[in-house]
Amino acid sequence: QLQLVESGGGLVQAGGSLRLSCAPSGRTFRSYAMGWFRQAPGKEREFVAGISGRGLSTYYADSVKGRFTIARDNAPNSVRLQMSGLKPEDTAVYYCAAAQTQTVFTTEARVDYWGQGTQVTVSS
Repeated sequence: QLQLVESGGGLVQAGGSLRLSCAPSGRTFRSYAMGWFRQAPGKEREFVAGISGRGLSTYYADSVKGRFTIARDNAPNSVRLQMSGLKPEDTAVYYCAAAQTQTVFTTEARVDYWGQGTQVTVSS
């Protein structure tokens, strides 16, 4: 079992920055690739960024490439999403996700565990 707890969401003006954190529990954290997804009002949940189990590979949605950075620490366990150059269209609930694989994942079908979500609101 893996429990994921997100933090760091909030309200920010367009062009600003926020950092989201996800604190997974469990001793087998390195066995999981991690990712961030988001869901805007009235839209389906979508992939944002992913990182492999050892942190050597990352992948980003085109909409956030160059603005967001995903990183992980395996001691203590954490995965972060640094967001800069935020736009109103980045407004969404952001979810931390874990998949029991070493490779980067980009689809919900691969997710084994979800966090509860944290709200990010970008004002224009």
